[in-house]
Amino acid sequence: MKDVFEVIQMLRRFGTYVYTGDRESDLHLLMTELKDLYEMGMIEQKDYLHASLLLKNEISRL
Repeated sequence: MKDVFEVIQMLRRFGTYVYTGDRESDLHLLMTELKDLYEMGMIEQKDYLHASLLLKNEISRL
């Protein structure tokens, strides 16, 4: 994964679609969904860590 768009695409494979109209809220919801998938064992730790880092970086830029 190189950017937030790829994180969104990964989450869509699991049926997660997030759009509230507020970019920051969307990113926080994506973080929550990502954490839930990791805790359920649906994604690997390396994917979780990389995706969460990308989302945190994007949140900090806002």
